[in-house]
Amino acid sequence: MVGHEGKQERRLRRHRRIRKRVAGSAICPRLCVFRSTRHIYAQIVDDEQGKTLAAASTLSREIREKGKVGDKTAAARLVGELLASKALAAQISRVVFDRGGFKFHGRVKALAAGLGEKGVKL
Repeated sequence: MVGHEGKQERRLRRHRRIRKRVAGSAICPRLCVFRSTRHIYAQIVDDEQGKTLAAASTLSREIREKGKVGDKTAAARLVGELLASKALAAQISRVVFDRGGFKFHGRVKALAAGLGEKGVKL
């Protein structure tokens, strides 16, 4: 079909559009999220230096040691809480949210809620 795009191409177009406006600094770094079918990954990045300041995912040791936590949304909330504790340890209290072209819904929203519960402002 002419003009037919897959889901991945549409998400990448949205992601590029978001990244034109969203950039992280040392004062307010960028929180970028990637969601696969099984896992969710999040990292806090200082775009000026090009360094990752903190990272967490469902594959992190702290999350895996807890065992089965329920559904993927509950796991995403735990990832948000873990990332918030790492961010606060690195003295990061405010981030710019880069949802990576994904809708702010479901697991992405749960991750953001987990961050907010622990005191990191979006």
